Amino acid sequence: MKFDVDYISFFVIQVDGEESGKRSKHYQTMDGESYAESELSSFLDGEFAKTAKRKAERNPKAEQVPTKIGRFIAEPGYDLDSNPNYNMFARLKTAENIDQFMGHADEIVTTYMDTSAIRGGAMFVVRARLNQYFDEPFLFVFKCDFEQKIARITDERSLLNQVEMAISAKNMKSIMYPHMPEPGMVDNWELKIHQSSHANYFEDFLRFVEYEKSMPELVNEQVMDFVHQYVEQVYEHNEEQKQQELEAMDLWAHSDQRELQEKWEPAQVMEAASVLIEQKPDIEMKVKVGSMTVRALLADFGDRLHIARHGDRYVLVLEGDALQFDRGISPVELLSPEPLDVVIERLKQKAFEEEHERSGIGVFA
Repeated sequence: MKFDVDYISFFVIQVDGEESGKRSKHYQTMDGESYAESELSSFLDGEFAKTAKRKAERNPKAEQVPTKIGRFIAEPGYDLDSNPNYNMFARLKTAENIDQFMGHADEIVTTYMDTSAIRGGAMFVVRARLNQYFDEPFLFVFKCDFEQKIARITDERSLLNQVEMAISAKNMKSIMYPHMPEPGMVDNWELKIHQSSHANYFEDFLRFVEYEKSMPELVNEQVMDFVHQYVEQVYEHNEEQKQQELEAMDLWAHSDQRELQEKWEPAQVMEAASVLIEQKPDIEMKVKVGSMTVRALLADFGDRLHIARHGDRYVLVLEGDALQFDRGISPVELLSPEPLDVVIERLKQKAFEEEHERSGIGVFA
């Protein structure tokens, strides 16, 4: 996947800590021929294909992911050119000469400088073509933060020479427009961003771009819809109790550590789960039992994963065709498993003994 550069603008951003301490400097804007002969080509050439091939999910499995697909926002009935962020990119795509491109690239950097979370570093604004598939160009925006405590080895006498403004392609942030879901396919409504998963550099910069919700967010919303329907039905004629229950369930939903609520029958849980599984068969669930953590698919619940009560304790029953171990050998791997009813009887005996210990009554063999 070979991209040929039309134009590239190189800027340096410096941030001294205060709002008034942010400034940018345009170093150079080059055409494709000058770029090919410069040191920038060896630094950036591999990044174009790497950025284009980087996979991004529309509904990622985690709420914070480094690579996202964004879509330009437009009011119903309005076209792409009603979006200020799109227009910013469109001007770069249609720049007729190097001076026009430099001016529009400077607009990109100036807009980026207005965001709150920027760091000092180098910024490259590039127009490049993938002639193998398209006549229309792509736009890339690359941002490299300054690396801290970088030194260059010199001679035996001075040993090290400090490098004040070092950059690396290792943690490079990027924007690619338009998004290319597959080779030979583009969507002019979409772009792809890549940044640290905990940062919002480009979301702040691209204020008129929206991103699909993650799977955890979608699942949370749907589960809460089920909860609200359930509460509406159960407390249909008791408005005060209905509001109290809704407030309690909202508090539960937003808690970091959530415990089993014991409100729904298994059939109700299975019905709600089936709706989610139909949309996304590989939805995961994770549950902690004491110090043990179990990770499974939501589809396993009621089939290969069962939750039960035994006295005042919870029991998880996991079913599978095989058991596999990793991370070192343990004696458990030599076990010849007991029948399930033997284990259940032992649990009953354990619960009986613990209950008598709490009540102060001795247990005799």
